[in-house]
Amino acid sequence: MPTVEELYRNYGILADAKETAAEHKDAYQVILDGVKGGAKEKRLAAQFIPKFFKHFPELADSAINAQLDLCEDEDVSIRRQAIKELPQFATGDNLPRVADILTQLLQSDDSAEFNLVNNALLSIFKMDAKGTLGGLFSQILQGEDIVRERAIKFLSTKLKTLPEEVLTKEVEELILTESKKVLEDVTGEEFVLFMKILSGLKSLQTVSGRQQLVELVAEQADLEQTFNPSDPDCVDRLLQCTRQAVPLFSKNVHSTRFVTYFCEHVLPNLSSLTTPVEGLDIQLEVLKLLAEMSSFCGDMEKLESNLKKLFDKLLEYMPLPPEEAENGENAGNEEPKLQFSYVECLLYSFHQLGRKLPDFLTAKLNTEKVKDFKIRLQYFARGLQVYIRQLRLALQGKTGEALKTEENKIKVVALKITNNINVLIKDLFHIPPSYKSTVTLSWKPVQKSEVGQKRTSEDATSDLTAKKAPVGPKRDARQIYNPPSGKYSSNLGNFSYADLEVLETRQRSDVNI
Repeated sequence: MPTVEELYRNYGILADAKETAAEHKDAYQVILDGVKGGAKEKRLAAQFIPKFFKHFPELADSAINAQLDLCEDEDVSIRRQAIKELPQFATGDNLPRVADILTQLLQSDDSAEFNLVNNALLSIFKMDAKGTLGGLFSQILQGEDIVRERAIKFLSTKLKTLPEEVLTKEVEELILTESKKVLEDVTGEEFVLFMKILSGLKSLQTVSGRQQLVELVAEQADLEQTFNPSDPDCVDRLLQCTRQAVPLFSKNVHSTRFVTYFCEHVLPNLSSLTTPVEGLDIQLEVLKLLAEMSSFCGDMEKLESNLKKLFDKLLEYMPLPPEEAENGENAGNEEPKLQFSYVECLLYSFHQLGRKLPDFLTAKLNTEKVKDFKIRLQYFARGLQVYIRQLRLALQGKTGEALKTEENKIKVVALKITNNINVLIKDLFHIPPSYKSTVTLSWKPVQKSEVGQKRTSEDATSDLTAKKAPVGPKRDARQIYNPPSGKYSSNLGNFSYADLEVLETRQRSDVNI
């Protein structure tokens, strides 16, 4: 076992030899043996072994193993020094092995050590991205759970920091290929992280690239299998996958397959859906996703049938007026509960798909069905006007900080929802029904492209003050609003906002009415 003096002496021999250091194999062996010494000897070995590593390819395995022993030493300072020097071993065929070792070292709970491992991995990534990916994915597929978890998080956070000359097209293709292997068996959280990784790749920013990602999500969602609404895991998987797919849809990347599945399998079972997520309004979550996807639905094979399913579900949330007794009072029937958030989603989806079959209401339904629908629409529309007036009155003159209170945030969202419904209902009252109006779903930000377009539901909100638009709520400020129910009569003019109450704050902090 060499002493400190012996290590320094053999270091001097190799340093003086310079390019002929390979002739002094015995001197390098003494340095390798330094890993068996005490703390001082180990610290020196951690620095000396990598310095002369390139001169002794025949001792490569011994040298890497010696350094690895130091990476696992009980002394944290020795471990840190050994890890810091690991990239110097990443040459030629040794690089994937070094990447594999560094990936395993991601399990460290020491923050300084963990940061050193991250930096070392980034360092060898820039030397050989494909070789480094080989080591990372090897551990993701075969390593321990903690290593797998941290390797995936490394990719999801660090890939985007690498320059384009490192993330070449070939490298991105390798990431996609290896990711597909991992996606054959992943948890929900891992799936979300991999979608983050893949959607950030430059080669997948194209229309064809986005289409590939949509197909990948559809496969993960298992849209070919029978949907089981009573299985929380089945429901959760579908929602997780759909949330990842929604940002990928566009006028060129269609949502048809997902919209069809939701209409045919999910809508008919809406009331029996179960979820493992406590506090989540699963029915509203489904309807919101359907609404967002409906804008990008392409040609649908069973359009009329699916429109009928949407129509029937819409009727469930648009009640008939309560019957009146001879004296004009409520005949004793329970007053209908109005669920505006649900109606906004369903009306919007129906409006979007209805554009593809504009004669649905006039030629595809029997007269009685259409008449019943118009009665419900009129009842709902009359009430909407009352609520919109009350909301405007409550918000009139309020600007800046006044609009940021929880109560006023709810009212602003309430106004957006009721305005949206109002615009969509007006379209359906046209003869024949029109599907031309454009609205922005209440939980979505207004798109810049909409500025300058003709008046829509968004414009109504801007009338709250003297031509000044109020600050609308952010997505994470949306809460449930429970409007007063009952007949729409003159006494609603006395409706008080003491009747407003927050029923729940959803897990994702979305606010719904």
